[in-house]
Amino acid sequence: MELVILSFILAYFFAFNIGASGSAAAMSVSYGAGAIPQKKWALIICSIALMLGAVLGSGPVVKTLSHSIIPSHFLTPEIVVIILAASAGTLFISNLLSIPLSTSEVTVGAIVGAGIAFQSLNINKLLIIFSFWIVVPIVAMVATYLLVKGGDRFYSGKRHFNAKWKKIGSIILILTGCLEAYAAGMNNVGNAIGPLVGAGLVPVHIGILTGAVFMVIGVLSLGSRVIETSAKRIVKLSIPNGIAVSGVSGILVTLASVYGLPIPITQVTTSAIAGVSASKNRQAVWKQPIIKLIIKVWLVSPALSMIVAYLLIQACVRFNFYSVIIILCVILATLCTSSLLKTKHIKELFNEKKPEQTSVTVITHKKEEVL
Repeated sequence: MELVILSFILAYFFAFNIGASGSAAAMSVSYGAGAIPQKKWALIICSIALMLGAVLGSGPVVKTLSHSIIPSHFLTPEIVVIILAASAGTLFISNLLSIPLSTSEVTVGAIVGAGIAFQSLNINKLLIIFSFWIVVPIVAMVATYLLVKGGDRFYSGKRHFNAKWKKIGSIILILTGCLEAYAAGMNNVGNAIGPLVGAGLVPVHIGILTGAVFMVIGVLSLGSRVIETSAKRIVKLSIPNGIAVSGVSGILVTLASVYGLPIPITQVTTSAIAGVSASKNRQAVWKQPIIKLIIKVWLVSPALSMIVAYLLIQACVRFNFYSVIIILCVILATLCTSSLLKTKHIKELFNEKKPEQTSVTVITHKKEEVL
């Protein structure tokens, strides 16, 4: 009974954090472009659209995460607690750091870790999901790049037209932002309540409704910092470019949700923003530190949650401490090797600069003697 209660606590805690991080991907473009001047209203509008998307369209993704990756008979309350703890813990840390992490990647990674522990995975389904994680962001970047390029040609020399229709453009941008938030609700609530449904702990409709409520609470309470990170620190978009980003992201994630594919909406949105930057300067976009940081987090997040879930199952369920020790030793060795390589690199740089400093000193000394 205690495990059942704990699984519900973790699931709703996870939904809370999903709402906080999902808000950045959903309405940050509208806020950053100035269509919604106040963060408060951006978060409120996001909450409404997020709730509608979760309640009306999240069923297919919930089905995928509840029993399409690993057989549902493995999802006991004990395993559900481990999956949700690995997922929610990783996401909570990212929220504290104001990094818009992918909840879908974290959740799928934790479920895969459980499947590896029990040696039971639907490889075909995983390959489809992984391929969409790669293809959809690329499509978002290319589509936005083409739209912005075409829009720039159309608006060239028509500044009076832009000024006249700025208000209409702002309304369209808010609507596309609502579409993106709706898509986030469709795709993200399953990350929290999918394991509960798979274990038979809650009916689908009740799980979706309650999960959506906690997502909204997360948006309103922790979404402010994350929306600021995405809206201001990556790139500030004009209204036409913002429409392209939100429209492309919302459509792609909605289509993926209809087919039950958990897609990282933050990754899709940021890729679309990168497409806008590439249309202006193809090289500069990859030099932005925040872009590089987010890419690193995307690569690490599914692997991290997978390892955590696997280790917890081996230690707490199967009592296979040998596997735990081996993996921890591999992680420790990797960290130590990385640290040694950095130290060696720093020493090499120091040794390269040292002769230059000596020669400068000698020259300076000679100059002093001449003077």
